[in-house]
Amino acid sequence: MKRKIIFCASLLSTLFAYPQNGYNLKLTLKPYTNAKVYLGYYYGKLKAVADSAMLDAASTCTFKGKEPLQGGIYFIVSPKKEILFELLLDKQQNFSMVADSATLPHVVFTGSPDNTMFQSYTSFMDKNGKAITAAQSDLKNAKNKKDSVALQEKIKQINSEIQQYRDDVEKKSPSSLLATLLRALKEPVVPPADKHPGGKYDTAFAYQYYKSHFWDGVSLTDDRLIRTPLFEPKLDKYYKDLVSPESDSINREVDMMLLFSRSNKEMFKYLLIHFVQKYVNPEYMGQDAVFVHIFEKYINTGEADFFTEKYRKFINDRAYSLMANLVGQIAPNLEMVDSLDKPKPLYGEEADFFVICFWDPTCSHCKETVPKVDSIYQAKWKKEGVKLYGVMVDGGRDLWLKFIHDHNLKDWIHVYQTQAQHDADAKAGRPDYRQLYDVYQTPILYLLDKNKRIIAKKLTYLQLDEVINLKLKNAKSN
Repeated sequence: MKRKIIFCASLLSTLFAYPQNGYNLKLTLKPYTNAKVYLGYYYGKLKAVADSAMLDAASTCTFKGKEPLQGGIYFIVSPKKEILFELLLDKQQNFSMVADSATLPHVVFTGSPDNTMFQSYTSFMDKNGKAITAAQSDLKNAKNKKDSVALQEKIKQINSEIQQYRDDVEKKSPSSLLATLLRALKEPVVPPADKHPGGKYDTAFAYQYYKSHFWDGVSLTDDRLIRTPLFEPKLDKYYKDLVSPESDSINREVDMMLLFSRSNKEMFKYLLIHFVQKYVNPEYMGQDAVFVHIFEKYINTGEADFFTEKYRKFINDRAYSLMANLVGQIAPNLEMVDSLDKPKPLYGEEADFFVICFWDPTCSHCKETVPKVDSIYQAKWKKEGVKLYGVMVDGGRDLWLKFIHDHNLKDWIHVYQTQAQHDADAKAGRPDYRQLYDVYQTPILYLLDKNKRIIAKKLTYLQLDEVINLKLKNAKSN
């Protein structure tokens, strides 16, 4: 199947300088003539260009360079920017390929046993994949139990033949790239219930067995895996399904993987960047602590010397913005003044809970959200011991006061930072509230306990309400 491709080389170059250089790959690609084709490669979920060449009048060109390309799954891209077929690149990088767009995915490789084996495997999988699909379709329409059992047996037999084929590849060519890929595709098979402790199915045992065997046969020092579309999904699945979402648990797993990969610079680099990008803006609240951990242990200690200046600055800025506002930490004080320009510091207030709302009267999202925050505050939160500390971020004092008046935002602690306070912070080299609370968009909501400890941050007002409910429920039960 042809796939449209958008190259992401620019993103890779933003992260670090990626060397691309000894190979001679002759390509004949009919019916294209006098047109440019591309040799691409995977980098995790990204795709990028390794080389390009011009097809001549005989539909032939050569990709060549003075240094060998790094091993992995590569692909040929047509003049229409469509992926036509994949190929393996490992130690043997001097061979030829003959293909016709009308007969793909069939390709004839000469001088590359790896790709001949890869072609045989893909053909075998294509044939048996279609057979399984057909049998599954027939199974849905089976007229009786006998037919159903027969079809189930057929599917089981095909899967057994596929596994036997894969086992034969691994046995005959254990160090080949294809064998490496097949090992990466494997998933642990949990022992049957009678093999569990006590002879009965044990959910905890099944989970631990699956997790502890998830990486069996996969080497974290084999950087060929980086340049395949298989490794990153496996990595994502592990952290999504098998690692507890608390930052401490994730930190232990990240440290272990980086430790195992340390002897291979390319794998270490890939994993470090993967974890940075995953947790710098995490899916779940509190996991930004993982990013701060990675920054302090690896980046700030000089182990990420492959970062560009631009990317390093981004990482440094984000790390120092997050260090002060991690969930569980005491929130920084806010030295603000109220609408009458009288001091109203956060630490001067007392309550069971504080909701800090950073907002801007000119922000369209704020115009929609702030009145809703006020509604739940007036109807519910005030009775539950919540104080609402509203910080004007931008928009100007006059518009701020007008919005407060027009929407009757009473009983809030309305505050802002004067220009004089801002200038004093800058002159003294103190971080301002934007950095301390990572305020780079509005609105942003924080929930603090009575000791000003951060309970939750950057959630919707409805999500904050759920957290407050849970805290109150737990307090009653205790």
